[in-house]
Amino acid sequence: MEKLRPTPGAVVPSGTSDQYIKTGTWRFERPVIDNKKCIRCLLCWIFCPDASIVQNEDGTLDVLLDYCKGCGICAHECPVEAIKMEEEER
Repeated sequence: MEKLRPTPGAVVPSGTSDQYIKTGTWRFERPVIDNKKCIRCLLCWIFCPDASIVQNEDGTLDVLLDYCKGCGICAHECPVEAIKMEEEER
């Protein structure tokens, strides 16, 4: 019997309509990444349920705020506390 390997978080193997629906408009807090502290472990990317963490060409990380719901999982999982949750400006 073949052993199944788990799929890492934030990987959607098939197309969905999520990329067309901007869901980040109702959050109360937003993640802010301090790229000077970030060690590029990508745990935030792995655990983000909305696939809203992206890596730029220079290796720095950004958050796609149009899709981030502000759950704070990324900040919780960051081992060097490079992500802080800040109150959303209205």
